[in-house]
Amino acid sequence: MIETIIFDFGDVFINLNKSKLEKKLKKIGLTEWNEDLKNLNEGYETGKYRESEFFLGIQKYTPETELYIIRRAWNSIIGDFPKNRLEFLENIVPKYKLFLLSNTDATHIDVVERELGKDFYNRFVSCFEKVYFSFEVGMRKPNEEIFKFVLEENNLNPKTTLFVDDNFDNIEGAKKVGLKTWHLQVGNEDVIELEDYIQKNL
Repeated sequence: MIETIIFDFGDVFINLNKSKLEKKLKKIGLTEWNEDLKNLNEGYETGKYRESEFFLGIQKYTPETELYIIRRAWNSIIGDFPKNRLEFLENIVPKYKLFLLSNTDATHIDVVERELGKDFYNRFVSCFEKVYFSFEVGMRKPNEEIFKFVLEENNLNPKTTLFVDDNFDNIEGAKKVGLKTWHLQVGNEDVIELEDYIQKNL
């Protein structure tokens, strides 16, 4: 029986415009997301760099582009948050212990709060017993340590805990610590189908 649910954020609740981001980055001259930029991004997502350091790191590969334009391009990934997903979440609060676990950075969360508005964002985060953003805890999925950290800090039983994420690697990381999982297929499934999934698969 599922007692606890740990949710991812991007493309589970808030939609992400990945193709738009790719186009915007190409427009400013970033045709390839190389290993250095990958490491820079992961470092920013785990709080190792300040925002200015992150965007200066990107600017090395597109020196003619001003920092505010790079920031705007970076934030183009943030999409809409369908209201029915928030309403679904509020409806299941009495039934489960809920947690949010997201690989994200300070810039994106700042934009999300502003775009969603204070009331909507506060309604969302208040549904969770605790919210874990990678840049705040210094760890990121799919590393086992972040799953163990959430489980141990909240005294959760992995056998009765479901982890919901759209990323295959994150799902595999969760499985390694014994969590039940739902690999949500973006475009074909929606998080509001959660209880049907539990009933049919767990």
